[in-house]
Amino acid sequence: MGTTIVGLGFYVPHHVLTNFDLEKMVDTSDQWITTRTGIKERRIARDEDLVDMAQKASVKALQMAGVEPNQLDAILVATITPPLGFPAAACLLQQRIEAQRAYALDISAACSGFLYGLELADALITSGKAKKVLLVGAEKLSQIVDWQDRSTCVLFGDGAGAVVLSQGEGGVLSSTLRSDGNFWEILYAPKCGSIKMKGRELFRLAVRSLEEASLEALEKAGLKPQDIDLFVPHQANVRIIEAVAEKLSIPKEKIYINIDRYGNTSAASIPIALSEAYAEGRLRRGDTVLLAAMGGGLTWGAMVIRF
Repeated sequence: MGTTIVGLGFYVPHHVLTNFDLEKMVDTSDQWITTRTGIKERRIARDEDLVDMAQKASVKALQMAGVEPNQLDAILVATITPPLGFPAAACLLQQRIEAQRAYALDISAACSGFLYGLELADALITSGKAKKVLLVGAEKLSQIVDWQDRSTCVLFGDGAGAVVLSQGEGGVLSSTLRSDGNFWEILYAPKCGSIKMKGRELFRLAVRSLEEASLEALEKAGLKPQDIDLFVPHQANVRIIEAVAEKLSIPKEKIYINIDRYGNTSAASIPIALSEAYAEGRLRRGDTVLLAAMGGGLTWGAMVIRF
């Protein structure tokens, strides 16, 4: 018995911050941002906190799954922007959705957090220690962005995506997860500061690492790149996505990209993309999907799932 996704949901704030809005805030331009990142706009949470967004995404996923909150055995929240030092955002979410039977914890792996969480959820379910798990990727990155730093403020947005996982056929076919703390200074945020990034170094490492992790995950699943139905990467930079897809020989029609509308939402980006892809009919039951992400740590990885 494997682990299968039975519910999907996402939420993004209503306030839209466009590239043209940013032109009025810092020395940048819509053309510069679009050419280098593929981003046209991003969502910014004003009166909502991270748990508000996580709750709205979770309710949608639970409804799709037909699962009541009190049926959950565990709640995992992948985030680097929890509202409090402690308790975990997952505990606050547990209270909001009234899931008293579940235990709750946060996962801090930056943009790779959703993949790390999916690995943990799969281990819990396949070992028999849990039957139903709620996994959420949620970020309020606007609170740790320096809005005067034109190299980073154009990149990030807020949002949340959630999946409900249960025992079932298919599910997680393989995974390759990695981290290397030697590169932590390439992408990090001080405890009481804003995001710092060395973009060029990160770009080179991301393309190489994501290609290698993807090929390894595919090999473990006994598959080749041409066998996948959809490639859902972390939405960090469209040039990184296209470079990795080109190295894997994945055609554009098999890549899901929504970075143009949401920017980089870190741990939330993959579950948001999965939810949108399903709603648009681009993700169907039985599809074989390649997921890949890289983030601060550095952390990275790839997974092959059967939806």
